[in-house]
Amino acid sequence: MNRFTNLIIESTPKTPQIDLNKYTGDLIFSGRSTPEDAARIYEPVLNWASQYVKAPKPVTNVRLNLDFFNTTSALWLAKVLRLLFSIEGPDHVLLVHLYLPLEEYDSLRDFDDIRDAFIPISDILHEEIHNLGIKLYGKNEKGEIIREKLIVIEANLYVNAELS
Repeated sequence: MNRFTNLIIESTPKTPQIDLNKYTGDLIFSGRSTPEDAARIYEPVLNWASQYVKAPKPVTNVRLNLDFFNTTSALWLAKVLRLLFSIEGPDHVLLVHLYLPLEEYDSLRDFDDIRDAFIPISDILHEEIHNLGIKLYGKNEKGEIIREKLIVIEANLYVNAELS
């Protein structure tokens, strides 16, 4: 019998640091994601997420602080997010935190811009979503957060709030 525990995958020059914490609900992806065999990295993440959604925390924070990711990584991340979007109930919220270079952040004006910027991941936003927040962070060259924007989607309600 496998025990469900936290999952930590150390970064390499081609793979991100992945830290999935079942106790806090923080799922962190940081660094670069250009692996030659993305399944080797992301299949354990998908398996972990399938266990997590059975008993999620009230707030799940997915932090995508990826400097660069290839198409294969994007497809695997979309699979993980699709699974996490299946978390239902009024007592559960999924917050996706996206960290972007300031120029990219400034170019995103509305929800359609944001959705379009994250194809193929964005295709999952067309499905029924119960409680979802997308928080965008604009980073300078040093990686410091300069601006934030929160977009909340609740039962097809869209709210956009500029935070700084």
